[in-house]
Amino acid sequence: MKFFQKEIKLKPHSRGFHLITNEILNVIPEITQISTGQLQVFIKHTSASLTINENADYTVRTDFESHFNKMVPENAPYYEHTYEGSDDMPAHIKSSLLGSSVQIPITNGKLNLGIWQGIYLCEHRNNANSRKLVITAYGI
Repeated sequence: MKFFQKEIKLKPHSRGFHLITNEILNVIPEITQISTGQLQVFIKHTSASLTINENADYTVRTDFESHFNKMVPENAPYYEHTYEGSDDMPAHIKSSLLGSSVQIPITNGKLNLGIWQGIYLCEHRNNANSRKLVITAYGI
């Protein structure tokens, strides 16, 4: 069994949903040494998340942002955690809904994603800093 792990710092992204598949692949070329295994990507933050979805049509990402903003609005009168800004508590909720990690099969040294699938950084804050990811590849 082989294990490879890297921690990377992404550049700051604007609020929204961003494809980061290539950024991940660029920092962990060791997946080519794995014939059967898994890649796990974990984000070390509570106001951003990760998911897998459409990698071709950018309108899917803008529709995600629109829907999440309607589903989890800012300035809800029942929010108590408000001292970090009106986008902070909604960001925590959105992050919990989507999750802090994704796991993808590795087959013959490549991610075994569907043809239209990519890894998204889901940035839920208006003025976020860089985000840290832990990327772990393992298998035989």
